[in-house]
Amino acid sequence: MDEWEELRSAVFNCTKCRLHEGRKHAVLGEGPLNAELMLVGEAPGAQEDIAGRPFVGAAGRLLNDMLGEAGLSRDRIYITNIVKCRPPNNREPLPDEEEACMPYLIRQIGLIRPRLIITMGKHSSAALLSMAGVRINGISEVRGRLRSIKVGNVELTVLPTYHPAAAIYNPRLRATIVGDLRIAAGFLSRRGASILDFIEDEEHRLGH
Repeated sequence: MDEWEELRSAVFNCTKCRLHEGRKHAVLGEGPLNAELMLVGEAPGAQEDIAGRPFVGAAGRLLNDMLGEAGLSRDRIYITNIVKCRPPNNREPLPDEEEACMPYLIRQIGLIRPRLIITMGKHSSAALLSMAGVRINGISEVRGRLRSIKVGNVELTVLPTYHPAAAIYNPRLRATIVGDLRIAAGFLSRRGASILDFIEDEEHRLGH
């Protein structure tokens, strides 16, 4: 059994927190295992729990549209969540549930070794930014800003943004999320560029 199959088996048979009691399917994630870009959301919803796939409900359809607007293709991205089982009634994941699932995400990152992770929503952003010693109160204070982090032995860049579901309830956020996704697309297109080089070039381009 290879490392991915071991991880898949561990997630599908996990009973480390209360969420396994009500799940139909654990949702490990999907996408290329050599993806440069990883998207990390918060937890599966009702449609994801039924399908066993991430972001297939209304928020997922909106995400697909926004990725297209930003020049990104879902089939080249690995997509997962902090928590792999659906919380009851789509409530936010609790701290002990996130803690139970984080080792799975860390193993995914270690196997894929992405160049960039987009964290979608407060929970995933707080979890990943904490690895760089950054504590946040809300997503608005950190979204759209690239940061370097280290996850295990993987050095990468993280870009927080709003969760796609936020744009369903507040359509004005759609343009903001698309703008953040375009930052990600621009960074990925600059192979070999550091965060500082990319930011300096962007500021020059925008006349700042």
